Amino acid sequence: MPVLKAPSGNTNAPSQYKQPSRKGKKAWRKNVDVTDITKGLDQLNTQKIIGGVIAEKDSADLFVLDVKGDASITKKFPKIKKGLKSDEILAARSAVPAVPMRKRPAHDKTTDGGLPVKRQRKEYVSGKELSRLKRVADGQHDSTVDIVDAAFDPWADEPKPEPEKAVELAFLPEKEKPKKPKTLEQQSISLSANGKPIPAVYVPKGGASYNPDFTEYRERLIEESEKAVEAEKKRLAELEAERIKLEAAARSAAEAEAAEARADLSEWEDDSAWEGFESAGEELSVKAKRPRRKTQAERNRIKRRKEEERRQKHEAAMKAKNAQAERIKQIALEVAEKERQLALEKAEFSDAEEIGDDEKLRRKQFGRYRLPEKDLELVLPDELQDSLRLLKPEGNLLKDRYRSMLVRGKMEARRKIPYKRLAKTKITEKWTYKDFQLPA
Repeated sequence: MPVLKAPSGNTNAPSQYKQPSRKGKKAWRKNVDVTDITKGLDQLNTQKIIGGVIAEKDSADLFVLDVKGDASITKKFPKIKKGLKSDEILAARSAVPAVPMRKRPAHDKTTDGGLPVKRQRKEYVSGKELSRLKRVADGQHDSTVDIVDAAFDPWADEPKPEPEKAVELAFLPEKEKPKKPKTLEQQSISLSANGKPIPAVYVPKGGASYNPDFTEYRERLIEESEKAVEAEKKRLAELEAERIKLEAAARSAAEAEAAEARADLSEWEDDSAWEGFESAGEELSVKAKRPRRKTQAERNRIKRRKEEERRQKHEAAMKAKNAQAERIKQIALEVAEKERQLALEKAEFSDAEEIGDDEKLRRKQFGRYRLPEKDLELVLPDELQDSLRLLKPEGNLLKDRYRSMLVRGKMEARRKIPYKRLAKTKITEKWTYKDFQLPA
């Protein structure tokens, strides 16, 4: 059965022809659209009349290969000979007249238009201006200028007109503008040891140059080497102290276990000694009484004795721990006192300085996290270059700026949190669909 298609000029969706019924063969033959088939047959008959069906012919009968070309095309489009660019530039004429080569006399006062022009003399001061200057010199001013501070700030934000509030929303309270915090006007606290403000860009010393002086470079190299050696010694001392602490803890644990084992053994011996048999050295005395079970009073007495021994051990351990904690506090106070004395001495020597040092920082810092260590800005002797072109850029400018803001007290040291911790939620389905009532 052919497919029904909509006419080419119609933009509506294709639809079947309306018919009452399609149950019989008569309806099939009567209500079927065969316009496409009829049109195709008409085109086929037309091609047979003209000279044959195009689809059945060979390509040689339909097409001709032109190897000569059309001779009339060259006559229609004549050739244009294009000259050189230099000739085109030389042939172009400027709208501005050329400068004359002859020299004009001094008394020539003509202009480009050819009309004489009278020149004004400006080398003298007019009488009116001279009289005004004399009055100003005598203190007589015609007008005074009052100096007033400018009320217009070109860098301020433009005030935005507030939208009118609708009558329906008049009962709502007005939205309060955010207030400026008080700390915004306070001076930031520097983290330098002497308390002096640290500049945003610290001017390095001569030893930090790419082509430094020998004496300054040697002094800086020795200073940084001593710092590195002291840091390594401190690290090794901390490791040794940690090792000693762990060994002492292990030794104390072993001793406690041995003491507990001895106590258990003695208790077992006490329990095993009954009135019929008692061990004294290697001699064993046999009594006439037969072994019997312990009474409740004897069990209570043994239990009280064990609890007393356990309490005494605990008190002894807590006493030793408290003594150790007190000793640690005493050592910490002594160290803090020494650091305070050193800080006072350094402050006395650095009173003459106007800026703080970003390497020697105060002991008490802001925030829970420590400041990042400053990178060692030192080039080894074999890496020094005699030319600025051979110098290799090192370091991270973003890291330096971040540490500078922390040291100057502009912001607080924080730890990077890549993912924010969200509250755990549990999705449940309410049982409200069970709470219903049947209509009466």
